[in-house]
Amino acid sequence: MTLKVIAYARNGHTDKFGIPRQSREESPILTRIVFEPDYAIPEALRGIEGYSHLWLLWGANLTPTLSTREGDKLDWSPTVRPPRLGGNKRMGVFATRSPFRPNPIGLSSVKLIRVENGELIVSGADVLDGTPIYDIKPYLSFSDSHPDAKNGFAEETKDYELEIVWSNLPITDQEKADLEYILRQDPRPGYQDNPERVYKMDYAGLRVSFRVEGLKVFVLNCERL
Repeated sequence: MTLKVIAYARNGHTDKFGIPRQSREESPILTRIVFEPDYAIPEALRGIEGYSHLWLLWGANLTPTLSTREGDKLDWSPTVRPPRLGGNKRMGVFATRSPFRPNPIGLSSVKLIRVENGELIVSGADVLDGTPIYDIKPYLSFSDSHPDAKNGFAEETKDYELEIVWSNLPITDQEKADLEYILRQDPRPGYQDNPERVYKMDYAGLRVSFRVEGLKVFVLNCERL
């Protein structure tokens, strides 16, 4: 089967470091879904404004490929190390949303903000700028929502958030809101916990320097690239 790229995602996530680990409705970050010429047909979007949320089926095309294991000749790993579990505990790949999968395909539930000049403006996408989109489907609350569903080991850390401590930085209110959303979720690898280490992250033309001490993120600098 050959998958066709129907569109590309465009947003400020130019660096994999800092991409939200899950799609969430409360995200202030907007993503444009820009269709390829063969699929930029107004009729293909007819009726989509009637939905509040959509499913995006996308390709994790920039995820590093795992080296083939000697002996068992696997080009994928049956276990992965979820960052929220500290990065040291292994879980089955099919029990996680890790991008390191036999087929690097992602699925995200996003909120449709508006249709603009043949493009979809959505919030809550957990994808990198330039991510290929393979398909778009409407989210249906009567079939896709399961309020009594169990969340497995993800339940343990779903409410984990950090407090942001800002310096006096020359950034806009929107940039501050976007960065606060990203940093609040702690983009660091789960196995790193050095309060003296300064991390750097690129987002929407900004290079952000920060460090984490306990449950606080100290934003040190924002440099415009």
